[in-house]
Amino acid sequence: MTESRPHPQIRVARDDTIVTVTLDRPERKNACTGDMWVHLGEVFTRVGDSGARVVILTGAGDDFCAGADLSGGGDGAGGGADLTGAGALAAMRVLGEAMAAIHRCPVPVIARVDGVCVGAGLGLALAADLLWCSDRARFSAIFARRGLSLDFGTSWLLRQRVGVHLAKQMTLTAEMIPADRAYAHYGLVNEVVPVAELDAAVAAVAATVAAGPPVALSLIKRQIDHAGSASLAQMLETEALAQTVSIGTADMREALTAFFERREPRFEGR
Repeated sequence: MTESRPHPQIRVARDDTIVTVTLDRPERKNACTGDMWVHLGEVFTRVGDSGARVVILTGAGDDFCAGADLSGGGDGAGGGADLTGAGALAAMRVLGEAMAAIHRCPVPVIARVDGVCVGAGLGLALAADLLWCSDRARFSAIFARRGLSLDFGTSWLLRQRVGVHLAKQMTLTAEMIPADRAYAHYGLVNEVVPVAELDAAVAAVAATVAAGPPVALSLIKRQIDHAGSASLAQMLETEALAQTVSIGTADMREALTAFFERREPRFEGR
């Protein structure tokens, strides 16, 4: 395993084809400063071209992310920034670019959520493709409680994930939602597991995704993301184009060979 720190409070570890990105500011519940958002976006921009097959996004300690640092002691968006006029607009665009980099990452992203996941931290988790959480995780679109409107893509991501009425319920009430309710009522998460089992559960799903055909999985991710704003006719054409690419890969030929040989395929991403 190799590990690097693109920012003092962001760790990037790689184990073969699985990359784990950790927000490492546990003393502030991993609340992010503007500089952290910038570097986080850069990490996800680079990881798409790194040969990684899956990314796990998580927080250090007992929390995922308490959102943007509003304490005034940080740097950039949400921490010591000029939050008026042009300064506010520039700061919010920093947040938007970081979210967009995560959402458009061609590699499947799994959010591993423990403890607090609120505000921009909720948007961060929703920007991932899959979300596994512990039974002590807590979620909130907390913005209204702070006198704020929505940011970090939550207006779009929440509506896509839970639908209009539940998205409005979450954002207008700013309620704190426990893990079991986030799963059963909102459909916000893929699975809830005991905290002691969270690492193993995330590792298992990451291994499954990493063992899949990288080109096809990247195309599938894009197809589902685009389907929310496209017509059936547009998606049928997208599927035809994507399938033409998939059929031409060595991985597709390996899948057929493995099927006839009654063994598991060994995908190489080509």
